[in-house]
Amino acid sequence: MLEDCAISRQMESMSRLDDPEYARFAWARFRRLLSWSGAIGVIASVIAIWLVGRAYGELNWIAALATVGGVTGSVLMAGALMGLTFLSSGTGHDEAVDTRDFEESDSAGDPTGR
Repeated sequence: MLEDCAISRQMESMSRLDDPEYARFAWARFRRLLSWSGAIGVIASVIAIWLVGRAYGELNWIAALATVGGVTGSVLMAGALMGLTFLSSGTGHDEAVDTRDFEESDSAGDPTGR
């Protein structure tokens, strides 16, 4: 009986990323989101260089390279973190790794346990 419960719990905790076909689809969606973030980052860095150039005059190549790296890197990092959040939540991976038991108790709404 106890083994059946453990097997049942293990089956419930599997995420959809364990299915190779769905994992391929989910990672392709993540890569597509990341490529769009990269394109937006490059566009934003070109706009930033243009705006800074208008305000302060022509930029030397080091300042332009630093601006491209900073802006594009920031946008890519935001896109990657957002994409991983969507991937984890959309595939059921969050629920699969959550091992806490949510049991009803008298102190359900009180975080101090009183």
